[in-house]
Amino acid sequence: MEHAISVNPWASLAYLVAGVCFILALRGLSSPASSQRGNRFGIIGMTIAVVTTLVTHVPTFRAGIDWVTVAEILAAIGIGAAIGLVTARRIAMTDMPQLVAAFHSLVGLAAVLVAAAAYLNPQAFGIADMVIPMIGQPFAVIHQVSRVEMGLGVAIGAITFSGSVIAFLKLNGNMGGKPIMLPGRHVINLAVLAGILGLIAYFTTDQSAWVFWTITALSFAIGFLLIIPIGGADMPVVVSMLNSYSGWAAAAMGFTLHNSAMIITGALVGSSGAILSYIMCRAMNRSFISVIAGGFGADTGGGGAAAATDRPWKRGSAEDAAFLLSQAEQVIIVPGYGMAVAQAQHVLREMGDKLKEHGVRIKYAIHPVAGRMPGHMNVLLAEANVPYDDVFELEDINSEFAQTDVAFVIGANDVTNPAAKTDKTSPIYGMPVLDVEKAKTVLFIKRSMGGVGYAGVDNDVFYMDNTMMLLSDAKKMVEEIVKSLD
Repeated sequence: MEHAISVNPWASLAYLVAGVCFILALRGLSSPASSQRGNRFGIIGMTIAVVTTLVTHVPTFRAGIDWVTVAEILAAIGIGAAIGLVTARRIAMTDMPQLVAAFHSLVGLAAVLVAAAAYLNPQAFGIADMVIPMIGQPFAVIHQVSRVEMGLGVAIGAITFSGSVIAFLKLNGNMGGKPIMLPGRHVINLAVLAGILGLIAYFTTDQSAWVFWTITALSFAIGFLLIIPIGGADMPVVVSMLNSYSGWAAAAMGFTLHNSAMIITGALVGSSGAILSYIMCRAMNRSFISVIAGGFGADTGGGGAAAATDRPWKRGSAEDAAFLLSQAEQVIIVPGYGMAVAQAQHVLREMGDKLKEHGVRIKYAIHPVAGRMPGHMNVLLAEANVPYDDVFELEDINSEFAQTDVAFVIGANDVTNPAAKTDKTSPIYGMPVLDVEKAKTVLFIKRSMGGVGYAGVDNDVFYMDNTMMLLSDAKKMVEEIVKSLD
């Protein structure tokens, strides 16, 4: 059956069309203006790929189609689709990073299960020949190339699964955002990785069960070990990197299944995730190699500090903020995770619209790692119908803060912290930040003065002479500012 699939011109053509749709999807998702079109291309491509796979892989008898197997397949698809639909409708945007991490873990687990199934029954996958040893029962000798594909697939899949589980626990608050530092972690990680690679190489000469399952166990362990030393401030890069891992796991399993759609899709996801991770590492002044190795950004100095509430600071009201905003010529709004938690994006857009009616220029400054996942703030602002032309990335707007009347910071802590530029002991040192402190006035919305950002670092902006702290729930405070503007 596998040979027939590989030479089926219609299946190959359908997979090619699906691959083109995936490429167009990625191109569309590169810009908020074309993201909806890109999403539609992705849906069309995946539909073509799934239908083609089902049509070409449905088992048949001489009398016709095996309807029992078809029913089982459709039932599994229905259950998965129902879970995905209900989850997507109920999940809040605040929890989207956790959802992405959870879905990555499922992709990795699927790769592990496919590899295990292929190992236990290789003939069903067309990757083995039957031989009769001198003693015992006949057994299947897996093709050497397939052993390499299987070993890499199960290793990457297991790393993706366990790493994504830890990322989910950190993002969801079940684990602390502080790095968990194990003694000699680099030596342990290198030893485990070397052991995995060595066993994969040995697996090509000996397909014993202990080799395969040891690779699997070590890969689960290294995924855990790579992610726990990573601090909360670096979680967006972790999510992006795990996305890349899930793609490579899918591509490796595509070779095992002889499915070109999986190979194409996995390669696209893997490469795009790696490129995004590289871009984000540059934005954070991190080493790309250290992301792959794990434990980057894990210096303990400066982390876990509490806010120094004994320092003098100024507190303002919604009326004070409304007056300052209405008198400004330009306001730069800096959204962060606090805005996502409060679901304040819609009322924030309303505030921006009212200020425009007063003749105020409104711009939104987006840090590459604001929130808990890449593009988190962009998605929220797009959901609130904020004009795309008003949204700017860090490198395009940072120079404008010095000429701005008001920097309106709503729940963005670490990405506005000047310690990243001045304190070499800080865990965020070297990360480019938004220079909000250079504005004439900084309005900073925060729940209380006692808390710190996800990286556990106090922010000197809170205590500057030109900063007015607006202590409240973000949505409630912005609603009060809108009423005051009326």
